[in-house]
Amino acid sequence: MVRWEKCMDIWVLHRQGHSIRSICRMTGLNWRTVDKYLKAGEIPKYKVESRKSDLEPYYRMIGDWLKTENYKASRVYELASLQGYRGSYETVKRYVSRVKGERDRVAYLRYETHPGFQAQVDLADFKIVITTGVEITLYVFIMVLGFSRHMYVEFIERCTMTVFQDCHKNAFGFFGGVPGEILYDNLKNVVIKHLVGRVQFNATFADFAMHYRFKPVACPPYSPWCKGKVERPIDYIRERFWRGYSFSDQLQANKDIHHWLNTVAFNRIHGTHRQQVGERFLVEKPCLGEIPNRPYDTSEKVTRKVYKDCLVSFDGNRYRVPHKYVGKKVLLKIKAGFLRIFYDDKELVTYRIVEGKGNMVSHPWLIDALKHDLEQRERKYRVPPGKGKATRGLLKDGLRYEKVQRRPVSEYLRVVGGTTCPK
Repeated sequence: MVRWEKCMDIWVLHRQGHSIRSICRMTGLNWRTVDKYLKAGEIPKYKVESRKSDLEPYYRMIGDWLKTENYKASRVYELASLQGYRGSYETVKRYVSRVKGERDRVAYLRYETHPGFQAQVDLADFKIVITTGVEITLYVFIMVLGFSRHMYVEFIERCTMTVFQDCHKNAFGFFGGVPGEILYDNLKNVVIKHLVGRVQFNATFADFAMHYRFKPVACPPYSPWCKGKVERPIDYIRERFWRGYSFSDQLQANKDIHHWLNTVAFNRIHGTHRQQVGERFLVEKPCLGEIPNRPYDTSEKVTRKVYKDCLVSFDGNRYRVPHKYVGKKVLLKIKAGFLRIFYDDKELVTYRIVEGKGNMVSHPWLIDALKHDLEQRERKYRVPPGKGKATRGLLKDGLRYEKVQRRPVSEYLRVVGGTTCPK
Protein backbone atom coordinates (compact mmCIF):
# COMPACT_ATOMS: atom_id res chain seq x y z
CA MET A 1 0.00 0.00 0.00
CA VAL A 2 1.30 3.46 -0.89
CA ARG A 3 0.49 6.75 0.77
CA TRP A 4 -2.26 8.96 -0.63
CA GLU A 5 0.30 11.54 -1.75
CA LYS A 6 1.78 8.93 -4.11
CA CYS A 7 -1.70 8.20 -5.44
CA MET A 8 -2.13 11.90 -6.20
CA ASP A 9 1.21 11.85 -8.09
CA ILE A 10 0.07 8.83 -10.11
CA TRP A 11 -3.24 10.48 -11.06
CA VAL A 12 -1.68 13.84 -11.93
CA LEU A 13 1.03 12.27 -14.10
CA HIS A 14 -1.50 10.07 -15.85
CA ARG A 15 -3.74 13.06 -16.50
CA GLN A 16 -0.75 14.83 -18.08
CA GLY A 17 -0.46 12.01 -20.60
CA HIS A 18 2.42 9.98 -19.13
CA SER A 19 2.41 6.23 -19.75
CA ILE A 20 2.47 3.66 -16.96
CA ARG A 21 6.13 2.93 -17.69
CA SER A 22 6.96 6.63 -17.46
CA ILE A 23 5.03 6.98 -14.20
CA CYS A 24 6.90 3.99 -12.77
CA ARG A 25 10.23 5.57 -13.67
CA MET A 26 9.26 8.94 -12.16
CA THR A 27 7.72 7.59 -8.94
CA GLY A 28 9.87 4.52 -8.38
CA LEU A 29 6.81 2.26 -8.11
CA ASN A 30 6.17 -1.14 -9.66
CA TRP A 31 3.98 -1.14 -12.78
CA ARG A 32 1.46 -3.42 -11.08
CA THR A 33 1.07 -0.89 -8.25
CA VAL A 34 0.60 2.00 -10.67
CA ASP A 35 -1.91 0.05 -12.74
CA LYS A 36 -3.85 -1.01 -9.62
CA TYR A 37 -4.37 2.53 -8.33
CA LEU A 38 -5.20 3.91 -11.77
CA LYS A 39 -7.94 1.32 -12.11
CA ALA A 40 -9.17 1.59 -8.52
CA GLY A 41 -9.40 5.37 -8.49
CA GLU A 42 -9.47 5.43 -4.70
CA ILE A 43 -7.15 6.63 -1.97
CA PRO A 44 -5.74 3.81 0.21
CA LYS A 45 -7.14 3.86 3.72
CA TYR A 46 -5.00 2.97 6.67
CA LYS A 47 -4.77 3.78 10.34
CA VAL A 48 -1.96 6.02 11.51
CA GLU A 49 -1.17 5.97 15.18
CA SER A 50 0.09 9.30 16.44
CA ARG A 51 3.24 9.07 18.47
CA LYS A 52 4.42 11.82 20.74
CA SER A 53 8.14 12.55 20.64
CA ASP A 54 10.08 12.24 23.90
CA LEU A 55 11.80 15.49 22.95
CA GLU A 56 8.59 17.53 22.68
CA PRO A 57 8.66 18.84 26.30
CA TYR A 58 12.13 20.31 25.55
CA TYR A 59 11.27 22.07 22.24
CA ARG A 60 10.89 25.51 23.78
CA MET A 61 14.04 25.09 25.87
CA ILE A 62 16.09 24.04 22.83
CA GLY A 63 14.72 26.99 20.86
CA ASP A 64 15.90 29.38 23.58
CA TRP A 65 19.36 27.80 23.59
CA LEU A 66 19.73 28.12 19.83
CA LYS A 67 18.63 31.76 19.96
CA THR A 68 21.43 32.64 22.35
CA GLU A 69 24.20 30.44 20.86
CA ASN A 70 24.66 28.44 17.66
CA TYR A 71 25.06 25.16 19.53
CA LYS A 72 25.72 21.92 17.67
CA ALA A 73 23.32 19.02 18.07
CA SER A 74 25.78 17.14 20.30
CA ARG A 75 25.91 20.05 22.77
CA VAL A 76 22.12 20.42 22.71
CA TYR A 77 21.84 16.70 23.48
CA GLU A 78 24.14 17.12 26.51
CA LEU A 79 22.17 20.09 27.83
CA ALA A 80 18.85 18.31 27.32
CA SER A 81 20.17 15.21 29.11
CA LEU A 82 21.06 17.35 32.11
CA GLN A 83 17.43 18.52 32.19
CA GLY A 84 16.11 14.95 32.25
CA TYR A 85 15.88 13.97 28.58
CA ARG A 86 16.36 10.19 28.11
CA GLY A 87 15.75 9.85 24.37
CA SER A 88 18.19 9.21 21.53
CA TYR A 89 20.76 11.55 20.07
CA GLU A 90 19.34 11.08 16.54
CA THR A 91 16.01 12.59 17.61
CA VAL A 92 17.80 15.69 18.92
CA LYS A 93 19.92 15.86 15.79
CA ARG A 94 16.90 15.82 13.47
CA TYR A 95 15.07 18.44 15.50
CA VAL A 96 18.08 20.80 15.73
CA SER A 97 18.61 20.44 11.98
CA ARG A 98 14.98 21.37 11.32
CA VAL A 99 15.11 24.40 13.65
CA LYS A 100 18.31 25.69 12.11
CA GLY A 101 16.97 25.09 8.62
CA GLU A 102 13.93 27.22 9.34
CA ARG A 103 16.02 29.91 10.99
CA ASP A 104 18.76 30.12 8.36
CA ARG A 105 16.73 29.70 5.16
CA VAL A 106 17.37 32.96 3.31
CA ALA A 107 17.94 32.09 -0.37
CA TYR A 108 15.56 30.56 -2.91
CA LEU A 109 15.27 29.92 -6.63
CA ARG A 110 12.45 31.18 -8.83
CA TYR A 111 10.75 28.33 -10.67
CA GLU A 112 8.07 28.08 -13.32
CA THR A 113 5.52 25.28 -13.60
CA HIS A 114 4.01 23.48 -16.57
CA PRO A 115 0.50 24.41 -17.74
CA GLY A 116 -2.19 23.07 -15.42
CA PHE A 117 0.31 21.62 -12.98
CA GLN A 118 0.05 23.99 -10.00
CA ALA A 119 -2.02 26.76 -8.46
CA GLN A 120 -1.34 28.75 -5.29
CA VAL A 121 -3.88 29.88 -2.70
CA ASP A 122 -3.73 32.53 0.00
CA LEU A 123 -5.96 34.74 2.15
CA ALA A 124 -5.62 38.46 2.79
CA ASP A 125 -7.50 40.99 4.90
CA PHE A 126 -8.86 44.30 3.63
CA LYS A 127 -9.96 47.08 6.00
CA ILE A 128 -13.20 49.01 5.45
CA VAL A 129 -14.51 52.10 7.24
CA ILE A 130 -18.31 52.09 7.10
CA THR A 131 -20.57 55.18 7.25
CA THR A 132 -20.73 55.12 11.06
CA GLY A 133 -16.95 55.42 11.23
CA VAL A 134 -16.42 51.86 12.49
CA GLU A 135 -13.62 49.86 10.89
CA ILE A 136 -14.47 46.31 9.80
CA THR A 137 -12.41 43.60 8.12
CA LEU A 138 -13.26 41.78 4.90
CA TYR A 139 -11.18 38.81 3.80
CA VAL A 140 -10.14 37.87 0.29
CA PHE A 141 -9.62 34.37 -1.11
CA ILE A 142 -7.11 34.29 -3.99
CA MET A 143 -6.18 31.38 -6.28
CA VAL A 144 -3.51 31.96 -8.94
CA LEU A 145 -2.62 29.52 -11.73
CA GLY A 146 1.15 29.03 -11.79
CA PHE A 147 1.71 29.01 -15.55
CA SER A 148 -0.55 31.79 -16.82
CA ARG A 149 -0.94 33.81 -13.58
CA HIS A 150 -4.70 34.01 -14.23
CA MET A 151 -6.38 34.43 -10.84
CA TYR A 152 -9.71 34.06 -9.08
CA VAL A 153 -10.61 36.46 -6.24
CA GLU A 154 -13.58 36.36 -3.85
CA PHE A 155 -14.47 38.58 -0.89
CA ILE A 156 -15.68 36.70 2.21
CA GLU A 157 -16.71 37.71 5.73
CA ARG A 158 -14.96 34.82 7.49
CA CYS A 159 -13.04 31.76 6.40
CA THR A 160 -14.88 28.74 7.78
CA MET A 161 -14.22 25.33 6.25
CA THR A 162 -17.51 25.55 4.34
CA VAL A 163 -16.68 28.97 2.89
CA PHE A 164 -13.09 27.90 2.12
CA GLN A 165 -14.28 24.86 0.15
CA ASP A 166 -16.97 26.88 -1.65
CA CYS A 167 -14.31 29.35 -2.78
CA HIS A 168 -12.34 26.46 -4.28
CA LYS A 169 -15.43 25.21 -6.10
CA ASN A 170 -16.12 28.71 -7.45
CA ALA A 171 -12.50 29.04 -8.58
CA PHE A 172 -12.60 25.70 -10.42
CA GLY A 173 -15.76 26.82 -12.18
CA PHE A 174 -14.18 30.19 -13.02
CA PHE A 175 -11.11 28.51 -14.57
CA GLY A 176 -13.10 25.68 -16.15
CA GLY A 177 -10.91 22.97 -14.60
CA VAL A 178 -8.83 21.77 -11.66
CA PRO A 179 -5.03 22.15 -11.35
CA GLY A 180 -2.92 19.09 -10.56
CA GLU A 181 -1.72 20.45 -7.21
CA ILE A 182 -2.40 23.50 -5.06
CA LEU A 183 0.22 25.11 -2.83
CA TYR A 184 -0.83 26.57 0.53
CA ASP A 185 0.68 28.43 3.40
CA ASN A 186 -0.01 26.69 6.70
CA LEU A 187 -3.71 27.61 6.82
CA LYS A 188 -5.62 25.96 9.65
CA ASN A 189 -8.25 24.72 7.20
CA VAL A 190 -5.55 22.78 5.32
CA VAL A 191 -2.68 21.84 7.66
CA ILE A 192 -3.03 20.32 11.12
CA LYS A 193 0.69 20.15 11.87
CA HIS A 194 4.09 19.37 10.39
CA LEU A 195 5.54 16.01 11.36
CA VAL A 196 9.04 14.65 10.76
CA GLY A 197 9.31 14.33 7.00
CA ARG A 198 5.62 14.83 6.21
CA VAL A 199 2.57 17.02 6.78
CA GLN A 200 -0.66 16.09 8.57
CA PHE A 201 -3.52 17.58 6.54
CA ASN A 202 -7.01 18.36 7.77
CA ALA A 203 -9.08 15.20 7.17
CA THR A 204 -12.11 17.11 5.87
CA PHE A 205 -10.03 19.08 3.39
CA ALA A 206 -8.11 15.97 2.32
CA ASP A 207 -11.45 14.34 1.45
CA PHE A 208 -12.39 17.46 -0.53
CA ALA A 209 -9.07 17.31 -2.43
CA MET A 210 -9.60 13.61 -3.18
CA HIS A 211 -13.03 14.36 -4.66
CA TYR A 212 -11.64 17.00 -7.04
CA ARG A 213 -8.43 15.03 -7.69
CA PHE A 214 -5.84 17.66 -6.81
CA LYS A 215 -2.88 17.29 -4.50
CA PRO A 216 -2.58 19.79 -1.61
CA VAL A 217 0.99 20.88 -0.89
CA ALA A 218 2.02 22.82 2.24
CA CYS A 219 4.85 25.33 2.35
CA PRO A 220 7.48 24.85 5.05
CA PRO A 221 6.67 26.92 8.16
CA TYR A 222 7.64 30.60 7.98
CA SER A 223 8.45 30.40 4.26
CA PRO A 224 6.11 32.81 2.43
CA TRP A 225 8.53 33.09 -0.50
CA CYS A 226 7.60 29.52 -1.53
CA LYS A 227 4.26 30.83 -2.85
CA GLY A 228 5.39 34.10 -4.38
CA LYS A 229 3.03 33.71 -7.35
CA VAL A 230 0.07 34.43 -5.05
CA GLU A 231 1.82 36.83 -2.65
CA ARG A 232 2.57 39.41 -5.34
CA PRO A 233 -0.99 39.63 -6.75
CA ILE A 234 -2.29 40.64 -3.31
CA ASP A 235 -0.35 43.90 -3.56
CA TYR A 236 -1.49 44.25 -7.18
CA ILE A 237 -5.16 43.98 -6.12
CA ARG A 238 -4.69 46.46 -3.28
CA GLU A 239 -3.15 49.09 -5.56
CA ARG A 240 -5.02 48.59 -8.83
CA PHE A 241 -8.50 47.67 -7.61
CA TRP A 242 -8.99 48.31 -3.90
CA ARG A 243 -7.34 51.70 -3.42
CA GLY A 244 -10.05 54.32 -3.96
CA TYR A 245 -12.80 51.71 -4.37
CA SER A 246 -16.21 52.70 -2.93
CA PHE A 247 -17.39 49.66 -0.99
CA SER A 248 -21.15 49.18 -0.59
CA ASP A 249 -21.65 45.49 0.24
CA GLN A 250 -19.97 42.12 -0.22
CA LEU A 251 -22.16 40.99 -3.13
CA GLN A 252 -21.45 44.12 -5.17
CA ALA A 253 -17.73 43.93 -4.34
CA ASN A 254 -17.55 40.38 -5.76
CA LYS A 255 -19.35 41.46 -8.93
CA ASP A 256 -16.94 44.37 -9.38
CA ILE A 257 -13.80 42.32 -8.71
CA HIS A 258 -14.86 39.63 -11.22
CA HIS A 259 -15.51 42.27 -13.87
CA TRP A 260 -12.08 43.74 -13.13
CA LEU A 261 -10.43 40.30 -13.35
CA ASN A 262 -11.95 39.62 -16.78
CA THR A 263 -11.27 43.05 -18.26
CA VAL A 264 -8.12 44.42 -16.59
CA ALA A 265 -6.15 41.66 -14.88
CA PHE A 266 -6.83 39.11 -17.64
CA ASN A 267 -5.39 41.41 -20.32
CA ARG A 268 -2.32 42.64 -18.43
CA ILE A 269 1.25 41.88 -19.48
CA HIS A 270 2.78 39.96 -16.61
CA GLY A 271 6.15 41.16 -15.33
CA THR A 272 7.71 37.68 -15.14
CA HIS A 273 6.89 35.89 -18.40
CA ARG A 274 6.33 39.16 -20.31
CA GLN A 275 3.23 37.80 -22.02
CA GLN A 276 -0.47 38.58 -21.80
CA VAL A 277 -2.15 36.58 -19.07
CA GLY A 278 -5.11 35.76 -21.31
CA GLU A 279 -2.90 34.27 -24.02
CA ARG A 280 -1.06 32.09 -21.51
CA PHE A 281 -4.38 30.96 -20.01
CA LEU A 282 -5.56 29.71 -23.42
CA VAL A 283 -2.56 27.37 -23.36
CA GLU A 284 -3.11 26.34 -19.75
CA LYS A 285 -6.88 25.74 -19.73
CA PRO A 286 -6.82 22.47 -21.78
CA CYS A 287 -4.27 21.07 -19.30
CA LEU A 288 -6.54 21.50 -16.28
CA GLY A 289 -8.32 18.45 -14.89
CA GLU A 290 -12.02 17.89 -15.38
CA ILE A 291 -14.50 19.07 -12.74
CA PRO A 292 -16.50 16.11 -11.32
CA ASN A 293 -20.15 15.93 -12.35
CA ARG A 294 -21.22 15.52 -8.73
CA PRO A 295 -20.30 18.61 -6.66
CA TYR A 296 -18.84 18.10 -3.22
CA ASP A 297 -21.21 18.75 -0.30
CA THR A 298 -19.49 21.54 1.62
CA SER A 299 -22.09 21.80 4.39
CA GLU A 300 -20.91 21.81 7.99
CA LYS A 301 -21.73 18.37 9.38
CA VAL A 302 -22.46 17.35 12.99
CA THR A 303 -24.07 14.26 14.52
CA ARG A 304 -26.84 14.43 17.12
CA LYS A 305 -29.01 11.90 18.97
CA VAL A 306 -32.80 12.34 18.84
CA TYR A 307 -34.20 12.57 22.38
CA LYS A 308 -37.53 11.15 23.61
CA ASP A 309 -39.21 14.49 23.00
CA CYS A 310 -38.30 14.18 19.28
CA LEU A 311 -35.83 17.08 19.49
CA VAL A 312 -32.17 17.58 18.59
CA SER A 313 -29.99 20.40 19.92
CA PHE A 314 -27.93 22.76 17.78
CA ASP A 315 -26.34 26.09 18.72
CA GLY A 316 -28.45 26.53 21.85
CA ASN A 317 -31.81 25.79 20.16
CA ARG A 318 -33.89 22.63 19.68
CA TYR A 319 -35.35 21.36 16.42
CA ARG A 320 -38.06 18.71 16.04
CA VAL A 321 -37.41 15.48 14.12
CA PRO A 322 -40.02 12.91 12.92
CA HIS A 323 -40.96 10.78 15.94
CA LYS A 324 -40.00 7.50 14.26
CA TYR A 325 -36.31 8.42 14.66
CA VAL A 326 -36.33 8.80 18.47
CA GLY A 327 -33.20 7.25 19.95
CA LYS A 328 -31.34 7.22 16.63
CA LYS A 329 -28.35 9.31 15.59
CA VAL A 330 -29.02 11.77 12.77
CA LEU A 331 -26.70 13.93 10.67
CA LEU A 332 -27.14 17.70 10.70
CA LYS A 333 -25.93 19.63 7.64
CA ILE A 334 -25.62 23.38 8.12
CA LYS A 335 -25.14 25.84 5.28
CA ALA A 336 -26.36 29.28 4.15
CA GLY A 337 -28.60 29.72 7.20
CA PHE A 338 -30.43 26.40 6.78
CA LEU A 339 -30.33 23.24 8.88
CA ARG A 340 -31.03 19.96 7.07
CA ILE A 341 -31.45 16.76 9.09
CA PHE A 342 -30.60 13.38 7.52
CA TYR A 343 -30.81 9.75 8.56
CA ASP A 344 -28.42 7.77 6.34
CA ASP A 345 -29.08 9.26 2.88
CA LYS A 346 -32.68 10.28 3.61
CA GLU A 347 -33.45 13.95 4.27
CA LEU A 348 -35.95 14.08 7.12
CA VAL A 349 -36.68 17.79 7.57
CA THR A 350 -35.26 21.26 6.80
CA TYR A 351 -35.32 24.37 9.00
CA ARG A 352 -34.12 27.93 8.71
CA ILE A 353 -31.67 28.45 11.58
CA VAL A 354 -33.17 30.76 14.19
CA GLU A 355 -31.31 33.44 16.10
CA GLY A 356 -30.97 33.54 19.86
CA LYS A 357 -30.92 30.71 22.39
CA GLY A 358 -33.50 28.47 24.03
CA ASN A 359 -35.93 28.31 21.10
CA MET A 360 -37.85 25.19 20.07
CA VAL A 361 -38.50 25.00 16.33
CA SER A 362 -40.97 22.60 14.74
CA HIS A 363 -43.24 22.02 11.76
CA PRO A 364 -46.94 21.46 12.61
CA TRP A 365 -47.13 18.30 10.52
CA LEU A 366 -44.54 16.61 12.74
CA ILE A 367 -46.76 17.07 15.81
CA ASP A 368 -49.87 15.89 13.93
CA ALA A 369 -48.03 12.79 12.72
CA LEU A 370 -47.16 11.84 16.31
CA LYS A 371 -50.74 12.45 17.58
CA HIS A 372 -52.25 10.20 14.90
CA ASP A 373 -49.73 7.38 15.26
CA LEU A 374 -51.82 4.61 16.89
CA GLU A 375 -48.81 2.37 17.36
CA GLN A 376 -47.11 5.03 19.46
CA ARG A 377 -50.26 5.43 21.61
CA GLU A 378 -50.40 1.71 22.28
CA ARG A 379 -46.75 1.72 23.33
CA LYS A 380 -47.36 4.55 25.81
CA TYR A 381 -50.60 3.41 27.49
CA ARG A 382 -50.79 -0.38 27.22
CA VAL A 383 -50.89 -2.48 30.48
CA PRO A 384 -47.93 -4.84 30.63
CA PRO A 385 -48.81 -8.56 31.09
CA GLY A 386 -49.42 -9.49 34.79
CA LYS A 387 -49.98 -5.90 35.91
CA GLY A 388 -52.48 -5.63 38.88
CA LYS A 389 -53.11 -9.38 39.03
CA ALA A 390 -53.89 -9.33 42.80
CA THR A 391 -56.89 -6.96 42.44
CA ARG A 392 -58.58 -8.18 39.27
CA GLY A 393 -60.78 -10.77 41.05
CA LEU A 394 -62.12 -8.25 43.58
CA LEU A 395 -63.06 -5.76 40.92
CA LYS A 396 -64.66 -8.43 38.79
CA ASP A 397 -67.00 -9.58 41.63
CA GLY A 398 -67.86 -6.03 42.59
CA LEU A 399 -66.27 -6.45 46.04
CA ARG A 400 -64.36 -3.23 46.38
CA TYR A 401 -64.30 -3.21 50.25
CA GLU A 402 -64.20 -5.92 52.92
CA LYS A 403 -67.65 -6.63 54.54
CA VAL A 404 -67.92 -5.91 58.32
CA GLN A 405 -70.76 -6.17 60.92
CA ARG A 406 -72.80 -2.98 61.36
CA ARG A 407 -73.72 -1.76 64.92
CA PRO A 408 -75.75 1.21 66.17
CA VAL A 409 -73.94 4.18 67.72
CA SER A 410 -75.41 3.45 71.18
CA GLU A 411 -73.35 0.30 71.41
CA TYR A 412 -70.14 2.29 70.98
CA LEU A 413 -71.26 4.87 73.59
CA ARG A 414 -71.95 2.13 76.09
CA VAL A 415 -68.45 0.78 75.68
CA VAL A 416 -66.81 4.17 76.30
CA GLY A 417 -69.12 5.02 79.24
CA GLY A 418 -71.44 7.49 77.52
CA THR A 419 -75.26 7.46 77.92
CA THR A 420 -76.55 9.73 75.20
CA CYS A 421 -75.84 10.17 71.55
CA PRO A 422 -74.56 13.63 70.63
CA LYS A 423 -76.82 15.59 68.35
